[in-house]
Amino acid sequence: MKNWFHAVLWFFLAAALCHTLQAQTLTPGGLSDDETTLFAMNKQVGQFIKRFNMEEDQYGKALNKKDKNYRNNDLRRKFLPLLFDKYNQRTAGNLQQYFIEDLTREQSPVFLNFLDTSWFAEVSAEFVFQGKTVNLVLFLTLEKENLGSKWVLSNVYFNQLSSLFPFADSSVQQQFFLHPQSHELDFMNLHKALNDPGHIQYYASQKYHPDYLSLFFYMMKTNQLKFKQIQNVKFHFLQIDNWYFELSYYNRDDVNSGWLISNLIYANDNDKQELLKTFRICTAN
Repeated sequence: MKNWFHAVLWFFLAAALCHTLQAQTLTPGGLSDDETTLFAMNKQVGQFIKRFNMEEDQYGKALNKKDKNYRNNDLRRKFLPLLFDKYNQRTAGNLQQYFIEDLTREQSPVFLNFLDTSWFAEVSAEFVFQGKTVNLVLFLTLEKENLGSKWVLSNVYFNQLSSLFPFADSSVQQQFFLHPQSHELDFMNLHKALNDPGHIQYYASQKYHPDYLSLFFYMMKTNQLKFKQIQNVKFHFLQIDNWYFELSYYNRDDVNSGWLISNLIYANDNDKQELLKTFRICTAN
């Protein structure tokens, strides 16, 4: 009976050992599959930027500026396709090829700069509003601070706030105005505007833009909104001339994982100005 028990025990131990060896099969480079996935994965946004610039190799080793591989254009052409979500058609094909060609031109290669303020974080979060869980989107940007930088809130999207300022064409807005001679009547007609709060914004300058960030701060300070938890984070890059791309995190069990380019758009200056209206509050000129 004792010998039978030992035989069964050794059988399971051998099976477990065999499974472990299969899971750690070595690649030609001498790394296990798990290690290859770990090294290939862009674990941090800063690591993505370094690899985008070819300032770090595929094993996570920082390259010295004197290293021949540092910011090497030939290596970037081979390595940059690995920084895209390969399962996403929006970032594949000719568009990706044109993008990489723009980045790796011999006379004027393009690199990302962490301290450049032309990129934004988008944080999707849950808050409690009037006893119910609601979703808000917070946008953040980098701002210089002494010798370094810090992230600051640049805008917020909350549908309860945007619904307070519905879009209206000029024909609607022209119905709401104060006569240019109102001052001669001590602005007695102002009561018409103040007694109609639903249209009060139309009495502001044509350059007026609602400041949702200030409204968000007010609702937080008056406990109308209470933070619950963060759901998701992604980034928007507008640093590169004529291009815009998004960076998202993918948790996969393969080498195409971590922080990857999830959307790529050819965007001129006018397109970027429209995008900026989402990422930061508008200011009157």
